[in-house]
Amino acid sequence: MTATPDLATRTPQLASPDLLRSVFRRHAAGVAVITARGDAGPVGFTATSLTSVSAEPPLVSFGISTGASSWPAISSAGHIGVHILGEHQQELAATFARSGADRFGAPTNWREGPEGVPVLDDVLAWLVCRVVGRVPAADQRIVVAEVVLGDPAGPGRPLLYHQGRFNGLRD
Repeated sequence: MTATPDLATRTPQLASPDLLRSVFRRHAAGVAVITARGDAGPVGFTATSLTSVSAEPPLVSFGISTGASSWPAISSAGHIGVHILGEHQQELAATFARSGADRFGAPTNWREGPEGVPVLDDVLAWLVCRVVGRVPAADQRIVVAEVVLGDPAGPGRPLLYHQGRFNGLRD
């Protein structure tokens, strides 16, 4: 098999933050919001790094920067909420991604759920999880959490993140 002329003429880039960002802009990812109860009230952030780790036991993971405003609460939380957003929730995703935003003020609809975890309304699915590990990875932490309970039955189609924008799933 031979390389196409286009590939043959391109020069690979050395590893850098820009290279990683450029590559992952091409990777479509589902959009989730992670929530927790903090000392000063609920906290949350938009995550595209959510991963199913194991079915037995049911484990998920996500990454968070230690510089994120939500990190102090996530760093000590016993339980967290995981919310899978629908394509109708682009503004909600943007709110939870925006630095300094009032993430739990109107128009965000939420309630206190099991273990005191903030649970967002009108999402495709949500989980309450018990944190079982926080793994250092440069200026990030990979949080591993065991699913305690959840609801997978919200209506709609998933919200995706691709090329720096929120998008709906196309057929």
